[in-house]
Amino acid sequence: MSGTADEEFGEFMRGRWPAMVRLAYALTGDLGHAEDVAQSAFTRAYASWGRVRRAGDPDAYVRQIVINENRKRFRGNRVLEDLPGNLPETADDARPGPEERQALLDALGRLGPRQRAVIVLRYLLDMSEAETAAALNCSVGTVKSQASRALATLRRDAVGTRREADARDATVSRDEDVVEGGLR
Repeated sequence: MSGTADEEFGEFMRGRWPAMVRLAYALTGDLGHAEDVAQSAFTRAYASWGRVRRAGDPDAYVRQIVINENRKRFRGNRVLEDLPGNLPETADDARPGPEERQALLDALGRLGPRQRAVIVLRYLLDMSEAETAAALNCSVGTVKSQASRALATLRRDAVGTRREADARDATVSRDEDVVEGGLR
């Protein structure tokens, strides 16, 4: 590559690295894997930078590479997933608190990789059904059905979590009514 193309790619990568790591993190659930996926994606983009530039939307091109790199992790071997960490910081001032982030990670962890990818692309990246289908190389109907199933799972889990919290709160309030020698 020429010197100007190298500089152009370097500037592009520095500007898009945090966003691509966040995308990869939402897909993988592990910051180490996310950085590996993002690095592999940028390596592939660098190798074909001329084609990436000509595509007209380098962000979408690299985003697609990130999605494909994440998919590669599942080919051949089943990868056990664990979403233990915190989401990387976002650029927005209206960031969710640690409890909301952990709840999101826990919820995403209960979804399969394809459903998680659909939820991340549709609702976190605000992509249309058609854009999501193109990014995942599937039909719009598949995106709709995967999103529907994933949202049903998330709703079911949310109801179960609320019931558990209500039961804990009820136990705590009963325990507070017990004092030495009997009930208040």
